[in-house]
Amino acid sequence: MAAPVTAEVTHVIFDVDGLILDTERLYTVITDKIVGEYGKTFTWEVKSKQMGKKDVEAAKILIDELQLPMTVEEYLVKAREQQNILFPGVDLLPGAEKLIRHLHKHRVPIAVATGSSKRSIGLKTTNHQDLFNLFLHFVYSSDDPDVKHGKPAPDCFLVAASRFPDNPDPSKCLVFEDAVNGVVAAHTAGMQCVWVPDPKQPQDGYREKATLTLESLLQFKPEQFGLPPYDV
Repeated sequence: MAAPVTAEVTHVIFDVDGLILDTERLYTVITDKIVGEYGKTFTWEVKSKQMGKKDVEAAKILIDELQLPMTVEEYLVKAREQQNILFPGVDLLPGAEKLIRHLHKHRVPIAVATGSSKRSIGLKTTNHQDLFNLFLHFVYSSDDPDVKHGKPAPDCFLVAASRFPDNPDPSKCLVFEDAVNGVVAAHTAGMQCVWVPDPKQPQDGYREKATLTLESLLQFKPEQFGLPPYDV
């Protein structure tokens, strides 16, 4: 579990869905409901291709894979109706708040790089504004004109790094991710990555792209990456 750390880091970039917030479960509930109306089944294989993608890209993957008789915009309208209901009550995942508050307390620069839109993140963070206010900046891949391609392309992470005031080298940035697409994106960006995959996610072929793979953020030890250790 404790893979060797190749270099100390100075900046940290977080994904949100399935890493900080328990939204991937809700995405599954919403998608199951929509595709079920057409007699289709939403599989983990399809979901894993969507994770980390921009909203439009993820919708297109779903429609193409399941051959749904609808446009991307029609799907997004249906999905957003359900998101408006479910997202505001989403819970934090174990270890996320502890880690974020710890890094902020020790003045480690932290940012968010997500495939979601600003609107979507606004819904998800309704009850967690105090925590998300600790981040220096957000890169919303679905909205940001500087993010030309969603994960697994490295765009969002490189943009996030460039927007820190001191513009650190990518090698000084540590990414936290839950999705395969995010792990590949971080690796391609030249950043170390802590991967916290869903237990159902096949890991073969991807573990070597992550610096460290954990079952939960509760297992993370900041000092492994040269960051201040948790207070005893």
